[in-house]
Amino acid sequence: MPHPPGDRRGFLRQVAQSSALLMSARGLALAQVPVEEGPKGEPLRLGVVGCGPWGREILQTLARAPWVQVVAVCDRYPPFLKRAQELAPAASGFAGHAALVGLAGLEAVVVATPSHMHREPAEAALAAGKHVYCEAPLATSLEEARALALAAKAAKSVFQGGVQGRSNALYRHVSKFVRSGVLGTEAQVTARWSRKDSWRRAAPSAAREAEINWRLAAASSAGLPGEVGLHQFDVVTRYMGALPEAVTGFGSTVAWRDGREVADTVHCVLDYPKGVRLAWSATLASSMAGAFTLFQGSNSSLMLRETRGWLIKEADSPLLGWEVYARKESVLDEAGIAMIADATKILAAGEQPGKVGSAEAQKPPLLLAFEDFYRSVREGAPSVCGPLEAFQATAVAILAHQASRTGERIQIARESLQL
Repeated sequence: MPHPPGDRRGFLRQVAQSSALLMSARGLALAQVPVEEGPKGEPLRLGVVGCGPWGREILQTLARAPWVQVVAVCDRYPPFLKRAQELAPAASGFAGHAALVGLAGLEAVVVATPSHMHREPAEAALAAGKHVYCEAPLATSLEEARALALAAKAAKSVFQGGVQGRSNALYRHVSKFVRSGVLGTEAQVTARWSRKDSWRRAAPSAAREAEINWRLAAASSAGLPGEVGLHQFDVVTRYMGALPEAVTGFGSTVAWRDGREVADTVHCVLDYPKGVRLAWSATLASSMAGAFTLFQGSNSSLMLRETRGWLIKEADSPLLGWEVYARKESVLDEAGIAMIADATKILAAGEQPGKVGSAEAQKPPLLLAFEDFYRSVREGAPSVCGPLEAFQATAVAILAHQASRTGERIQIARESLQL
């Protein structure tokens, strides 16, 4: 129905105000609908150290979690701290992590600083008896990564590395099939990550620009293998049930020749036991194909993206017995069986996974990672990525980065990946 002139003007003002709120960082966080299912119990009081783009992504995710209460945020760059407090208006703001970890009533600390700055705030939080969720990689050098992991191992509090793939509902679901031998004899793994992005960020001063572009400096960056490859390497390591034994790498700067010290295009080959190799490539020059990991075996192949997965069977592979329930989709010019992340819940409800629900998990991996962290703190569940697992994932990625810088083959002694 048409609005009277006065009501219409008021309505338009209301729309404009609502739009302005939704366009703000705080509004985007508040507009998220809280997930109904999740941990039950007393909210976990935590603080976030590091409020750059990823720290703010974490704050937006935690805004959907009624079982978490963000009581403090920290960043030494005032504009970042201001944006963080817009996302978490009830949180106290700090310019340094020492004051945050000493806050009365604080139970846990999320470390989301640049990768080369993880160790100091994480160790300070552990020393103060706080539970720690530390983003991956733990550090950009093997020495610092090992030191932090040993401090976490010695602490009595919970430590979880931010390897979200270990909480990914799809990856967990698919791992059951891999362990059952559905691939047959594993032959090879191919993984790719592609995104057209210079990684360079503008800043109001030269000093700030150098600081914010830490990913481009050799002294502070683990490159593409450390920042993105780590997560794909870790999935392969878990599915293979073994650590890599060697890594060979190559890196070059082909698209962004702006004086950076870190390659924008990298290729690595990781050798696993029984002759299986992972061929991984990443580039900042193109977004073609996005990110995927492809496992190939004698019976089946498995194609994984972050929230979608497909099983492609060989013509002569044995029947699995559950194909009748499966949703078929075209992938790589083949008929792929869609792997349904929430299949267990769907079956429990008496439905067929191939016919109801979305093929994607209803919760993002980052939210699931914090659910796991909560359960470890409140319920005593084992950490999904404890000090050892986080160190191993970090170390493999750092060695891959080193190999890509030198073009050499680096042997990985098993004892070097132990704590």
